[in-house]
Amino acid sequence: MFLGRYAHNVDSKGRLAIPARFREALGAEVVITRGIDRCLSLYPLDTWTPLAERVSSLSISDPDARNFRRMVFAEASYLDVDRQGRVLLPADLRQYAEIDREATVVGVHSYIEIWSPGRWDMQSRVMDEEGSSIAERLAELI
Repeated sequence: MFLGRYAHNVDSKGRLAIPARFREALGAEVVITRGIDRCLSLYPLDTWTPLAERVSSLSISDPDARNFRRMVFAEASYLDVDRQGRVLLPADLRQYAEIDREATVVGVHSYIEIWSPGRWDMQSRVMDEEGSSIAERLAELI
């Protein structure tokens, strides 16, 4: 389970150290792809596989489903976690998420999000401002 928020540096080669608390649950091979909110999503294989199957089962006759499949799979990459607990963030994904020298690593229970600090700050403000209305709308799910 991935919980918490951590600030980490991205080195000149584009490598990001995964927080020590996340490394064991993450495993040695992971999948990274574009996140929906202009961040990156990093999945352990045991979480990625059922998600990928659900996305693959969406109807190809539905234009939204086709675009969602493209969003999820077109930019996805398998990554190895090195002995120091780092992953090499692909350059195109770093550009998409506007990640340069620093990243905010956020545990989201079954996967990890990687944000540029500026985008995370904006997202935090939205959560602060809209948190109670979001909770009201989703109350029936809890």
